[in-house]
Amino acid sequence: MNVVVIGAQWGDEGKGKIVDFLAEEAKYVVRYAGGPNAGHTIVVDGKQYALHQVPSGILYPDKKVYLGSGMVIDAEAFFNELKMLKDNGINWEGRVFISDRAHLILPRYRQMDKDRDAARKRPIGTTGRGMGIAYSEKAHRDGVRLADLDWPEKMSEFDGEDKEYLDKYRDRLMNMRVDMAAEMYKIRYDGEKDENVLFEGAQGAMLDLDSGTYPYVSSGASCAAGAASGCGIGPHDLDYIVGVFKAYETRVGNGPMPSEFNNESEGELCQYVRDTGREYGVTTGRARRCGYLDLVALRYACRVNSLDGLVLTHLDIYDAMDQIEACVAYNINGKIVTDFPANVKDLENAKPVLEKFKGWKTVLKNCRSYYDLPEEARAYIKYIEDFCGTPVTIVSVGYERNDTFIRVDPWKYN
Repeated sequence: MNVVVIGAQWGDEGKGKIVDFLAEEAKYVVRYAGGPNAGHTIVVDGKQYALHQVPSGILYPDKKVYLGSGMVIDAEAFFNELKMLKDNGINWEGRVFISDRAHLILPRYRQMDKDRDAARKRPIGTTGRGMGIAYSEKAHRDGVRLADLDWPEKMSEFDGEDKEYLDKYRDRLMNMRVDMAAEMYKIRYDGEKDENVLFEGAQGAMLDLDSGTYPYVSSGASCAAGAASGCGIGPHDLDYIVGVFKAYETRVGNGPMPSEFNNESEGELCQYVRDTGREYGVTTGRARRCGYLDLVALRYACRVNSLDGLVLTHLDIYDAMDQIEACVAYNINGKIVTDFPANVKDLENAKPVLEKFKGWKTVLKNCRSYYDLPEEARAYIKYIEDFCGTPVTIVSVGYERNDTFIRVDPWKYN
């Protein structure tokens, strides 16, 4: 069974926790896109782990994890991350593999990334980790892949800092390399076809290069289709796709966000959501922009990614509120719009049309099943399902693994 987990908003939806939760039933976890700009936070037994490139399933001692072909890898940061895991008692040796088709980020890409963004008339708000440059070099066919480290003619193109960097990490990287296409085929069809594989996305659907809010997007494929192209399999081999979303909206960096709280009139609400939800970047530490749940954008993400189910996280953030609101349409220059537009100017001019919901004034973390949730919380979930035409199959009400309720088990989906 191949299950894909993507972010259904602008990233930071809680994918790391959900991947960690679902990984218990998987044998393999594959990260298929992104790089060191991703930040996946996992809390296990009260201990927090911040992962950036290593797939979230690594915290289970019996799982094998793969960095897929669609990733761009910062070797220095990657090995520092592995050291952090070892220092915290996580034995990763022999369980971490890298696709030989994955691209590498060279150190100079980081400054190039920052300089390019600073030179833009409309800066993207990059994390400055060099990902955009690495993907750009890949598209220009000038990038360097793991497999290229064994290509003398290609390596002769590098000198100075680049050569020193590649030489430093070459052997360690090559010891982890794997042919992803062959590996995935073996797992699926050659004697191991009953094994579960979990595909982990990075960023979110609204940051996808093709279907996101271009040009304010990431450079990789954060859509569900990226799980196929980034892992050496075909789309027919994706059995079940879930999209993770928060009970509200956040975004890091620049770009349109129609349901964003108004800092003047809703500043107090924004700060409450930001502080209660710990909405500060794992990678950058930047405060995230916050807003009402955008159901127009969420429905769009469901449609363009063929989501089989939704995973709702951070529902407990609303515990103390008498009333909550969600965006159900946009008012763009006096016109009510219910489909997500491609035009950035329209999105920047959009004002959220809000629907009100009664709060539950209950500590959801004390609930131990979906049906323990108060009626008001379940009504909010039902509205989301009806609006998006997609069931909410998993609900999370806290940071720990056991603060999660499964309504439909993706590993048992037929």
